[in-house]
Amino acid sequence: MDLRRLRRQVQRATRQCQRERPSADVLAHEPNDLAGILRLRPPGPRRLWERLDTRLYSDKLKGAFLARAAGCTLGAIVEGSSVEHMENLALHSGMAFPPRDYWTYTPFPWGTRYGMSRNSDYLRGQMTHLPVDDDLTYTLLGLLILEDYGPTFTTADVGKAWLAYLPMACTAEAVAMENLRKGMSWRRCGEVGNPYAEWIGADIRSDAWGYVAPGRPEKAAELAWRDAYISHRRGGIYGAMYFAAAIAAAFAVDDPLEACRIALTEIPRRSRLSLALRWALEQAPRIKDYRHARRLVDKKFPGMSPVHTVNNAACTIFGLALGGTDVTAVLGNTVAIGLDNDCTAATAGSIVGAVVGAKGIAGHWYKPFRNRVRTYMTGKEWFTIPDILRRFARAAKAV
Repeated sequence: MDLRRLRRQVQRATRQCQRERPSADVLAHEPNDLAGILRLRPPGPRRLWERLDTRLYSDKLKGAFLARAAGCTLGAIVEGSSVEHMENLALHSGMAFPPRDYWTYTPFPWGTRYGMSRNSDYLRGQMTHLPVDDDLTYTLLGLLILEDYGPTFTTADVGKAWLAYLPMACTAEAVAMENLRKGMSWRRCGEVGNPYAEWIGADIRSDAWGYVAPGRPEKAAELAWRDAYISHRRGGIYGAMYFAAAIAAAFAVDDPLEACRIALTEIPRRSRLSLALRWALEQAPRIKDYRHARRLVDKKFPGMSPVHTVNNAACTIFGLALGGTDVTAVLGNTVAIGLDNDCTAATAGSIVGAVVGAKGIAGHWYKPFRNRVRTYMTGKEWFTIPDILRRFARAAKAV
């Protein structure tokens, strides 16, 4: 098939997606505006910490960030791989599966991610820093937004930051960026020509908002809404609000799944995402292993995109259920379940890391980073982990 014909087919498919509006029932229970979302939430605690215990917060923030970084890096070079492919890769490498440490082998070591980090940079024994990934880039972009515009930043400010710092984007973010470059308002750039508005992109950007609102799930969800609206709608927005709230709650509870249950009170009760998450939490105590988890997800959401918000949210719940407060078990099982598994393992890492703190994370997950982080942001390629943590703590006090 020639390239021009393929482009025409993609354009036709995009136009068709734009014409297909959700049903009236979905629209009634899934508003996009914040006020509408707040009206449809169930009762919730809203705030779990009345004040910021800086010493406790510091340890938990470090745990959340390091476990997120580890989960993302573990999943990066098997992102979207089938369970069978990962099992065979582990067998070939002589590794345990689910993995309990970073991969030691990749079939394509010379391949690059985001044109910067080689696949070999993500391997045990070859890692010299925290390599590039969009999940971690967006976490640090959230920090820059807070520093540049303050805790009262707006969705319009998010758009300005994207144009200033992001040289590239994918799916919903790419559509929104292109619309912004054409001069479109932030109010519309996430819905025009965007068939990806309920994919996972907004919820992989949610961690920063949980980090700066510890113990305050309502506030974290509000910050996430301001960010998500630039590129997503309905379930795509709720995924960001949900996981920001779960991470915020995780600072104040002892059980990762309790944080996930609390976060349900920050999204519309009858939304499709809420119903899917309730199903996942009901199934969680009965999950036997990663294969069982994946079978349940595939059966429940047949034909759904592997980068959709809903099915990946269920995978995250199941990874947390299998691992509990064991960070290694959470990361390994979440990656093993598959789908968009660098994203799900990163999110699960933030939640369990905030629960257990830095002291609960084995050194082999973070020592290879050597405190250095690489991103693809314009003018902001390198960070150090101690500086990141200091800056997030400063932002949290401002929030």
